Amino acid sequence: MSEGKNSKMKKVALFMPFLVFALLAGVFFSQLGKDTQYMPSALIGKTLPDFSLVSLESNKIMNKQDLGEQGFLINFWGTWCPACSFEHDYLMKLASEGINIVGIDYKDETPAAIKWLDEKGDPYSVVLLDELGNFGVDMGVTGAPETFVVNAEGVVTYRHQGIVNEQVWQEMKGYLK
Repeated sequence: MSEGKNSKMKKVALFMPFLVFALLAGVFFSQLGKDTQYMPSALIGKTLPDFSLVSLESNKIMNKQDLGEQGFLINFWGTWCPACSFEHDYLMKLASEGINIVGIDYKDETPAAIKWLDEKGDPYSVVLLDELGNFGVDMGVTGAPETFVVNAEGVVTYRHQGIVNEQVWQEMKGYLK
């Protein structure tokens, strides 16, 4: 009787690698085609979080009420961020077309930010300093550049991680309304 039990155990043991392989293959194939960089935002459909940040230009403390009553983009950037440099020219184009972009200088040094904007141009209606990254944490920022769309009601309607370019803008602009 124990010999029959051992035989069954050996057969199950031989079959186990196949089961593990089939399970892993199923998990792998279920993930194909998904954007591995995308992380959903808990803020979509919610009001922009309260904040008090210092303006780069005026050293005045600003909050969300100071940003106006029209839709706008919030762009987290830093001088330390190579991708932010690539994105900058396109943000300049959007600003020249009248798009309101609020810049959040994220985990950066103020003198470096001033120099960077002087050299590259300033596409932002206002630049707010988030030196410690606290507002970034409230927004769920994982890195820079990261851009959020806030509609006229002050609700976050879209989040984009990475560089904003023409293709991204075509998808993003519909969320400003």
